[in-house]
Amino acid sequence: MRKINALPILIILLLVLLLDLYVFQGVKALVQEKSLEVQRNTTWAFWFFTFGLIVAFFYGFYRSILAGRITLIFNTTFNAFLTLFVTKLVFCFVLLLGDVYRWLVAVFSSEAFPPRSATISQIALVIAAIPFSAFLFGVTKGKYNYKVRRLTLRFPDLPEAFRGFAIAQISDIHAGSFDNREAVQKGVELLKEQKADVVVFTGDLVNNRAEEVLPWMDLFKSVDAPYGKYSVLGNHDYGDYIGWGSLEEKNKNLQTLKKYHEEMGFKLLLDASERVSKDDHQIYILGVENWGLGFGQRGNLNKALVGVDPKAFKVLLSHDPTHWEAQVKTLGVKIHLTLSGHTHGMQFGIEALGIKWSPVKYRYPHWAGLKEENGRNLYINRGFGFLGFSGRIGILPEITVITLEKG
Repeated sequence: MRKINALPILIILLLVLLLDLYVFQGVKALVQEKSLEVQRNTTWAFWFFTFGLIVAFFYGFYRSILAGRITLIFNTTFNAFLTLFVTKLVFCFVLLLGDVYRWLVAVFSSEAFPPRSATISQIALVIAAIPFSAFLFGVTKGKYNYKVRRLTLRFPDLPEAFRGFAIAQISDIHAGSFDNREAVQKGVELLKEQKADVVVFTGDLVNNRAEEVLPWMDLFKSVDAPYGKYSVLGNHDYGDYIGWGSLEEKNKNLQTLKKYHEEMGFKLLLDASERVSKDDHQIYILGVENWGLGFGQRGNLNKALVGVDPKAFKVLLSHDPTHWEAQVKTLGVKIHLTLSGHTHGMQFGIEALGIKWSPVKYRYPHWAGLKEENGRNLYINRGFGFLGFSGRIGILPEITVITLEKG
């Protein structure tokens, strides 16, 4: 088991308690005209719930560390903790505006410092209900609200036989986070309905342990494509984020995971290539082990290109999009299309009314969808599953269908 650094946890706990203390000032304003008994019961209820959730959250975190997987108690308490944390931030922001007004009144007028207004707390409560409702939808419906995103890409050097060739991509399954078989099955059926020529999976099949995918293997095995199913590994597939009894145990887990890819009918490309032929024309699908800035640089692109005609049309599967930024887009050999995942769009953001924003943009400037530079294309899938926060708000799970055209 990994040692836990207590200092960051204590800092987070202190910040949470300071936030709760400020929230409590607003709650007191809501009941300040009620009876003393109501005020006393409100105080007890607020702090009992607050400390109870904190204790449950850290207990769930500890149990997950011991188990080496995300436990139900951690999943539940983390969702509740995050939902309420964001809700409280919005509540406090409105409360702060009211407090600033109170200070201005006290400084620039002869009036006494005004008491905190119950009306401001009521307004704060109504506005805070918006993110609360969004998070509630995200953890109940949003995380399985699969969307198909279709696009057509044109390439002047695409072999004639591959006009209209359709590639379906999914990424970041994170099978260990699933909790609804019927919902996952609907997502898989939606993938099958696309009737793509090729199906590709761009990494993170599990959170940590190979066994996480066992309950779902039959669903993904049922997916078929006339020109094959191909996959690569993501950073979570290597088991780097939990403790293992030995290096041998960790390596065995990885070998088991590779075997599961095969059993589900996916050709796992580990720094390798596969030639896809159609009417005497060929394209190549390449795949590399995970290569990502800050997430392990295992992949060897040059090895994947061995035996591949430099002039051939090439599609690369590489889990982390920083690989494209760091190596692929400037490589001497042209790789026409790179398919990645990894970011999940942070499972939180806005993609509506021409607005495309997620906090993940501060880590990955291009975090979802298509990017083209120097005649090379990168597409980042928003992910099929979820991790950590068991929900999706604004950034929905994705099945991508890319149609290749000449032109």
